[in-house]
Amino acid sequence: MNINWFPGHMTKSMRMIESSVKSVDFIIYVLDSRAPYSCLNPDFEKFVANKPVVYALNKADLGLKSRVDEWLKSLSGKNRIAVTTVSTASGSASAIITAASRLCGEKLERYRKKGVKQTIRGMVLGVPNCGKSTLINCLCNSGKTVTGNRAGVTRGKQWVRVNDYLELLDTPGTLYPKLVNQTVARRLAFIGSIRDEVTDTTELALELIEELKAYDESVIETRYKISSDSDANTILESAAHSRGCLLKGGVPDIDRMAVALLDDFRKGRLGKITLEKAEDYDLGTV
Repeated sequence: MNINWFPGHMTKSMRMIESSVKSVDFIIYVLDSRAPYSCLNPDFEKFVANKPVVYALNKADLGLKSRVDEWLKSLSGKNRIAVTTVSTASGSASAIITAASRLCGEKLERYRKKGVKQTIRGMVLGVPNCGKSTLINCLCNSGKTVTGNRAGVTRGKQWVRVNDYLELLDTPGTLYPKLVNQTVARRLAFIGSIRDEVTDTTELALELIEELKAYDESVIETRYKISSDSDANTILESAAHSRGCLLKGGVPDIDRMAVALLDDFRKGRLGKITLEKAEDYDLGTV
């Protein structure tokens, strides 16, 4: 299965981001904790290269803590601070405000000494469905932005005032025009950053089974009470029997089970999973 999804509005989004980046003081770069590397869009690098960046490893409650912690270390550095967030949890995003204050501290201090109340402005970037808008709402303690649990909800830019000294620009989730690395493409599809409508859901579920077997075979065994010591097709059929996803005559409903498997992964029912290790990637090439 070859996955490639870049709707027309994303080209417009990239232009909008490029034209707006000069007006912001820092970047909030939102990554999904289950696949942080796959969420790093190479086309964003030219936007973040000369700006302070707060990396928000979002949906941290769904990621494996030991691996997420390694990503925090790997992403942090000069002019870069990485924090974990759970955008659906009240107060979780406060770490972003603390990090932004540190990164922009010199500017704020200069204006404070002059007796001037200065607002710092940030831009929020990320792939579709990584939780950008929900994160902003968490920061604001209100529903100021449009959100949804699917890719492509935000289509235009939205300026949102977080507090007296911080404003954020929400931007549409944007992928890179050509997903050459199909491992990255699959992982983006697993986490819902690529619309299910443009993939073969059953084939995607089979790919996920292979990933989970390599990650930790007990994930499948624990959830579905079946053996994972077989090929992906057999495992999906066994899971269908275990879950009662059956057609007439007791035939396993593979398509329905595929949807259920992806839903189980995305909602954390398979456990806390981070598919990528920070040590396996050279972030200088992103």
